[in-house]
Amino acid sequence: MIKPPGILFVGDIVGGIGRRTLLALLPALRERFAPDFVIVNGENAAGGVGITPKVAEQLFGAGVDVITLGNHTYRHREIYAYLDSEERILRPANFLRSQPGHGWCVVDRGSVRLGVVSLSGNLFMNAGRPAFVEAEAALGSLSGRVDHVLVDMHGEATSEKVAMGWYLDGRVTAVVGTHTHVPTADSRVLPGGTAYITDVGMTGPRGGVIGVKRELAIEALVSQMPVRFETSTDDPWLNAVFVRCAAGVPMRAEGIEQVLEPAAGVV
Repeated sequence: MIKPPGILFVGDIVGGIGRRTLLALLPALRERFAPDFVIVNGENAAGGVGITPKVAEQLFGAGVDVITLGNHTYRHREIYAYLDSEERILRPANFLRSQPGHGWCVVDRGSVRLGVVSLSGNLFMNAGRPAFVEAEAALGSLSGRVDHVLVDMHGEATSEKVAMGWYLDGRVTAVVGTHTHVPTADSRVLPGGTAYITDVGMTGPRGGVIGVKRELAIEALVSQMPVRFETSTDDPWLNAVFVRCAAGVPMRAEGIEQVLEPAAGVV
């Protein structure tokens, strides 16, 4: 029997502690799930906000196939040219066309081809163009070129992410939400065969406030004054999902499993 393709998607990597957590746990996850593809959201991977070419290369060197980004894509200027030259790193497709980078790519394993699409929500976010319109453009571009498609919907509003899941149900293999850093309990395969979760969560310090040292986050909320945030290192966890694609059936998933792993000893 042919093994159905599998996709391991790792939620928002936060700072050096998030990168070290990924590097520490990824070998065991590869042995456990034997994924054909490893995708990570890396928009907070450099110092807790944004990404740099050096950090991206570290992730690729660890065996990551594709890095998706989000609203902090352009925090570090040195990433601009890299976004244009490196096919495997994606900023949201519905950013302005004049902005550096691209929003989808194809990973070809020979026996299976995976399209990956990055989108940003529009509610409470600063994406330049509508996410739902751009989703159609991405699927049009990938038509006939891929067997499966995973969409990273990087959004603040849960309603917008849920709506995108229903909108793409039956037309893509998986829609996974990112950005809020808190894993949701609604992973499922929708009726049309699309694996879905509203938010995968965060790979980083659960002992902070969505990645920030908790005392600094609390100070900012209590004082209502500017506070310089620093990434926490307390209680690192890896949050991910493993999507089992349907064998021989394009754009369909057989299942989606949450992966919530503590990383004891990682500092």
